[in-house]
Amino acid sequence: MNAPLKTQSDVHHRTIGAILVDAGRLRLEDTERILKLQEKKGVTFGEAGKRLKILSEEDIQYALARQFDHPYLMPERSRLSSELVAAFTPVTPAVENLRAIRNQLMLRWFGVTTGNHPIAVVSPNRGDGRSWVAANLAVVFSQLGERTLLIDGDLRQPRQHLLFGLNNKVGLTTLLAGRSAEESIQQIPELRELSVLPAGAKAPNPQELLTRSAFEKFLADARRQYSIILFDTPAASDYADAQMLAVRAGAALVIAYDRRSRIAQLERMADDMREAGAQIVGSLIRTN
Repeated sequence: MNAPLKTQSDVHHRTIGAILVDAGRLRLEDTERILKLQEKKGVTFGEAGKRLKILSEEDIQYALARQFDHPYLMPERSRLSSELVAAFTPVTPAVENLRAIRNQLMLRWFGVTTGNHPIAVVSPNRGDGRSWVAANLAVVFSQLGERTLLIDGDLRQPRQHLLFGLNNKVGLTTLLAGRSAEESIQQIPELRELSVLPAGAKAPNPQELLTRSAFEKFLADARRQYSIILFDTPAASDYADAQMLAVRAGAALVIAYDRRSRIAQLERMADDMREAGAQIVGSLIRTN
């Protein structure tokens, strides 16, 4: 007789030890040693395993992620960049901060009163961390179960295809030029609710492409399919693209780099975007 299939509910109710044994991370005989110490010291299974040097923090986080149906990836087994900390190390202060930003955006912008309007992640200078923030925010939104689309709008120096290990031959540029369609959007198998539209092949006329009516039509279609849409953008001080994308989106999340970004520069950028018709929905200060 065939064994019954395990349901998602079964996974949620299984112990950390059982999950780790099934995953090949823990031997049965070591489970017994951990349980004895757990009972003797009155600590958690994970803490007992660490005291015995049988389990690592990574093992424990893996099991917890499985229990709570929270996607957890291992860098050595994934094509995704280790910069996607929200996918690889979900229980860290940096990722907790990203979740706090996510929750605020859910309340202030992606709520029921405003609908699923996109957000552009913007900052004045290169190296401020826009791509990192946009990518990891997209991950934490997808982990919430929201159908999420990340669009690489940096047509000058795109990075999202590198972070997610994607082919960049087709993407936003080819879509807007009419050389590709929705097949340009690539779903990320490791993160079920996340899809990415890379920048695509380098184009000689990025600003002209972003003004085409095809962009407006594409966004209208995307809003019907995705509840969260995020844009990565180029440095606002270098090109007008960021402002154009923020206006297309309707809103911008401003990124500042601690001890590097100048307040006057940030204020000028935010004022320019407001005057152009984009709403500033929040700001994030990167410290590393």
